[in-house]
Amino acid sequence: MENPVIVAIDGPSGTGKSSTSKAVAAKLGLSYLDTGAQYRAITWWMLNNGIDVDDPVAVADSAGKPSIVSGSDPANPTITVDGVDASAPIRTQEVTAAVSAVSAVPEVRTRMVELQRAAGAAAPAGIVVEGRDIGTTVFPAATVKIFLTASAEARAARRSGELKGALSVADTQAALVKRDAADSGRTTSPLAMAADAVEVDTTDLTLEQVIECIVTLVEEKRAPR
Repeated sequence: MENPVIVAIDGPSGTGKSSTSKAVAAKLGLSYLDTGAQYRAITWWMLNNGIDVDDPVAVADSAGKPSIVSGSDPANPTITVDGVDASAPIRTQEVTAAVSAVSAVPEVRTRMVELQRAAGAAAPAGIVVEGRDIGTTVFPAATVKIFLTASAEARAARRSGELKGALSVADTQAALVKRDAADSGRTTSPLAMAADAVEVDTTDLTLEQVIECIVTLVEEKRAPR
């Protein structure tokens, strides 16, 4: 039996990680995990439970409390917090504004990494995992590591489209740049490209081209030698 395949897809917001990761998982018959959704889920729980998200001690003390369960079907990825469907509420601007602060707390990252590794171990054929520290921290021995990048302008235009104009492209770009700085500058598991990752700049590529590129890389790794 083949060893399970782990595909790590990292990169900042707006590079197409989610669309790419789900499509790659579906094409290759693999499970899927959005680690960003897990960090959003714990942030949403903190906000709902009156935890001061700017107080690292309060956040650390609560990191183990919520039960977060991620579905692994790329066609219908689900996430529940204490049994409640959280897929819509975790995408609000309030959560987006707070998630970097919560994600920077080491106890939160330790808890999430445990969940992420457990998801990988439970995927019989393998899994596509998207995030910011997958190839560097969560699965340093991943079969294939991809780091998606794109120009700030392209990322802002995409994200603004996803938000259906709730923020202007300029405001979206400012928010992305601020989040990049927070995620890259944190002490624990910062956003960074693994030394053995393949960088894919999606600025001028269609989604189909990006998917094809990654599927080809994975199939080459899986091919018998």
